[in-house]
Amino acid sequence: MPARPVLAAALGGAALLCALATPALATPALAGPAAAAPGESVTVDSTARLAADGTLTLSGTYRCLPGTGPVFVSSSVSQADPRVRHGIGGSAARCDGVEHRWANSGKVSAETLTAGAAHVQANVMELRPSGLVPLPVFHATRDRDITLVRS
Repeated sequence: MPARPVLAAALGGAALLCALATPALATPALAGPAAAAPGESVTVDSTARLAADGTLTLSGTYRCLPGTGPVFVSSSVSQADPRVRHGIGGSAARCDGVEHRWANSGKVSAETLTAGAAHVQANVMELRPSGLVPLPVFHATRDRDITLVRS
């Protein structure tokens, strides 16, 4: 089975578990940043590339400590309405205490996003084994205002 559908299903399931387990965090106004452990971080570059076909590429760096499950860097963007977030890809992360680059790409409708100011959230999340269902553990979260640039 291709890796992308499996990754998308795992991240979607983890997001659903988070929403069900913590209803207060499902409301964007109440969600707070995850506290990163010492030595763990995620950054978001100040500009992102927006192609004519709607493909957006977000990037930055991350650093995380080893865990017991697979780890991913997820990202989302909002523009006109901060309550509407568009998930932009997800990539596997290597948690070894060293800083690494990440880049996620995703396609949204060409009319949905435009060049200019936007807001990005990036997360480093581990799917930690816990019985039958792996539970999401957030290593680091970052919110940042950026600029979308047509490429």
